[in-house]
Amino acid sequence: MKTILTEHTNELIEALNNTSAWHDQIMKVIHRLREAFAAGNKVYTAGNGGSATLAQHLSDEMVGKYKADRRPYPVIALTADSAVLTCIGNDWGFSEIFKRQIEALGQKGDVFLAYSTSGNSANIVAAAEQAKLQGMVVIAFTGQTGKLKDIADYAVCSPGHSTARIQELDLHAIHLICEAFETVNLEKI
Repeated sequence: MKTILTEHTNELIEALNNTSAWHDQIMKVIHRLREAFAAGNKVYTAGNGGSATLAQHLSDEMVGKYKADRRPYPVIALTADSAVLTCIGNDWGFSEIFKRQIEALGQKGDVFLAYSTSGNSANIVAAAEQAKLQGMVVIAFTGQTGKLKDIADYAVCSPGHSTARIQELDLHAIHLICEAFETVNLEKI
């Protein structure tokens, strides 16, 4: 058992030791989110499974708070409405659950922030493609491969090599973004 724990931890440490390009990608995302919020745009976010919880976590932290009291930011998790998800899934199929919501809610200049560790989740890719058609900005949190990073305007490609490490780093990225919106003078970023 101790070997498994050590291997997991060592994989995470290795990934964290290779974050220079990843940090640059996150900084670009922070700039773009700042611009979107300043223009009155909204952010829609989605993912599957563990990545769905990441989408909801980002929304929770940005609408609520991370650490400090500050103004709320309009970040909506498309994963949170079970009635909408099951309605779309039943009537149009699982691959449409986020695309249909983007089609209904997304406006030009809004942001679709997509989580897919493989970069190939059919419902996330379909939503990203729809967002692009509607003039939205697409930000992908993903691994090093997959279709999503090629569709995205901005891609945060985790230096982790397994689903678990990618998701752990995605959570870290969420906290870095929240930290920037709470403690940094965004005009200087």
